[in-house]
Formats: sequence, structure tokens, C-alpha cells
Amino acid sequence: MVPRARGSGLALPGMLIWMLLTVLTGCADPNTHANSMAQTVGLRRELVNADPFVLTAFVRITRADLPLTIYIEGDGLAWRSRNQPSADPTPHQALGLALAVADPGPNVVYLARPCQFTPMALNPRCDVSYWTNKRYAAEVVTAMNQAVTHYAASVPGQEISLVGYSGGGALAVLVAARRHDVARLRTVAGNLDQAAVNRLHEVSPMPDSLNAMDVALRVASIPQIHFSGADDTVVPPVIAQSFVAVAGPCAQARIVPGMSHDSHWERLWPSLLTIMPNCSSRKIQP
Repeated sequence: MVPRARGSGLALPGMLIWMLLTVLTGCADPNTHANSMAQTVGLRRELVNADPFVLTAFVRITRADLPLTIYIEGDGLAWRSRNQPSADPTPHQALGLALAVADPGPNVVYLARPCQFTPMALNPRCDVSYWTNKRYAAEVVTAMNQAVTHYAASVPGQEISLVGYSGGGALAVLVAARRHDVARLRTVAGNLDQAAVNRLHEVSPMPDSLNAMDVALRVASIPQIHFSGADDTVVPPVIAQSFVAVAGPCAQARIVPGMSHDSHWERLWPSLLTIMPNCSSRKIQP
């Protein structure tokens, strides 16, 4: 497997948000940390049934007449070491949530991955396979898609944007390939070709997981931007560039200097959000 990497007055300035997050990272308990991050910007914690899982979400929907942006978390604490899976995949530093916190929009939803944050007692189907070899399995994609449908109903007829961090980027693409209401797609350090990434790190393949690269053509009509860190050695920029080469002219790959896989992307996120995906830009840009 891929080595783990972290894994109304609400529109706060980007630097202020980063300062708040920096202070809050001192919280030892991941749930306390996540709750504190979310509360700073009015994101409330919810549970959503997404068969066969119960997912944890953080939600702020204040304008049903405006678009909705949904964030999908990365793989979290999937592995303790190269050969030892974690007992609980809940991320200690939830970078996908940090991106959602940094989004000043009126309608923001964050979706944790199956078995993250939600008590295991509420998730009898959770086992280690769902954060190792089955992390992108068909039933995981189905569950995430159900959650997207649940929250899309809160803004009927409005545009839906999906954002995924790391492995959440793979799920954002796989979910978008099943839907007809996704207006924009963004990934940050997205694992858009898990087979290639596993080969790169010389780890076992994941035959029980789907691969975002395999559906690149099915999302080709969706305006999309895939951000990669120039210093990312976990999911290097070539992964996004290869995906964009297949996905076509509505897809862009952007390399962000000085950023690694688990850098403080939330510091840059308010600015990166102003770069709008469209179908007229050059596919691969610096």
C-alpha cells in the first residue's frame, strides 16, 4: 500500500484560518481536534447513513439557492508502518477537513471516509480491509455517492463541486463518474492512479479497489483542476499529469511550488479556490 500521509461572518481571512488551525493541531484526540477545527467556522458534526457504512460529516449549509462544495478526506491513518495496518484509520491531522474549514463559501460539506471518526460500534461492516486494500472498493464509492446525494438534496437544482484530498481525490473522481450533477471537480495531491502509485512505491496492488484513472474519460466533460505539490514524493505530479492527458481539455494539472503531500495546503486553499476549472485552458500548466 501507499505509505500513509496525512492521510453570516464565516468568511475568515486565509491567514487567520491557518493560525487557528495551527493552534488547534495541539489537540491530542483526533475527534476533539476535528470538532474544534469545524466549530471555528460553523461546521456542525453529523452522521449520515450510507449503506453499508455510517459516515461522519461536518456541514454548513446556509443558502439553499447557492452551489454546494463537498470535500472528501484522504486515506487517514491507514498504516502504522509499511507492513502494519492501523487499528483505526481516523486521521490525526485531517487535511481534507482543513481544506473545508478554509473554504469561505456558504454551503460546505466535509465527508470523512468509511470508518474514520465514526465509532466502530456504529459501523459493524468496518474492518481493516476498508482502509487498506479495499479503500476504493465499489461499495465504498457507492456509500460516498449516497452521502453526496443526501447533501445535494439540501440545495435542489444547484451546482455541486467535489474536492478530494489524496485518496479522497480518487473517490471524488470515482463518484463524479457516477453522477450527472457535478459541475466542478478539484483534487489536492490526488491519488488519481492507484495502480501507478503502488508500483512507484513497490507495494502490493489493490485488485479489490477501483482506479480513478480507469474512469478518466467518463469525467472528461467536467471542468476540473488537479493540484500537485512540486515536492510531493507520495503522489508525485506526474500522476495528475498522466490523468489529465487522458481526461482531455476540460482537465488541468497545476503544480504548486514548495508543497509536499502533507504540507499546509489549507494556507493556500482560499487562493487556489479562485482558480476556476474550465474547458478552455491548456491541460497542463505550471
